[in-house]
Parts: sequence; structure tokens; C-alpha cells
Amino acid sequence: MSNGNSVTLVGNVTRDPELRFTPSGQATASFGLAVNRRWQNRQSGEWEEAVSFFDVVCWREMAENVSESLSRGSRVVVTGRLEQRSWETQEGEKRSKIEVVADEIGPSLRWATATVTKNERRGPGEGGGAGQGGGQGGGSRPAAAGAAQPSAGGYGYDEEPF
Repeated sequence: MSNGNSVTLVGNVTRDPELRFTPSGQATASFGLAVNRRWQNRQSGEWEEAVSFFDVVCWREMAENVSESLSRGSRVVVTGRLEQRSWETQEGEKRSKIEVVADEIGPSLRWATATVTKNERRGPGEGGGAGQGGGQGGGSRPAAAGAAQPSAGGYGYDEEPF
């Protein structure tokens, strides 16, 4: 990601991943992530905290792995890029949101242990499995006809935005 649009977040999953499939059969999953920030107030010496909430979207094998592996409360490390998505509601109102499109997602081992199970390697054209370059070019990708076109209200993707 040399375009300068990269982000790494560490936080807790706020809702179970929702797995869906595009009309062409591509898996996509989305979940919420809460990122806490703590600092000490210099005047009072008290600890203060702020929470930011992000929507995370992932595709293909990662989407399926995320839906099987993560649940509300899981602490994860997410790297990816920020992407703005716009749509129009059924009432004709324009809406947009910023999402994190994940390249990699892993468990945070700061306060937990994890057992990693490697998936069987996929055949040609099925993308790479875990450890096979999954997010960055393992296997072939169908050419998307422009950006994702969500349905009114949010998470209906017609095609992956690549």
C-alpha cells in the first residue's frame, strides 16, 4: 500500500461478523470495531478515555475466515485502507461513510492466546489461502465494473471494489 492510504487499528469487535455473498459469489464480511484511546490529563492527573467506532469490510477467503473465527468482544489487529462509500436511501437522501477495507486481520495476543489453523491451499483461480498472499494478490480477481454499489441502507455489495 504505497499510496499513503493505510491504517492499522487494534480494538474489540462490537458485533459478530456478517457474512454475505455478492451476486457473482464473492464472499464479503463486515463487523464493527471499537478502538479505545487512554491518556492522562496533565492538569488533574486523571485518566481519560475516548472510543472510536469503525466499520471493517473484508473479502473472499478472509471474509469466510473472519466469520468463522471472530465474534463480539474479540480483540483484533486490522490493517487496511480507508474507503468512502456513498449511496442514496429509498427516500432519495444521499449518505456516505468511511470504512476500513481490510488487507490483514489477526488476533491480538496482548492479553490472549490463539490457535491458528491453516486452511488447505486453494486451487488456481480460487485465491490464496491463509499464508498464501490472501489479501494482496493471491489468485485471480474478477474485474469489478467500478466501485461497490450498495443497496439502500448499507451492506449490500454488488461486487468487490477492486
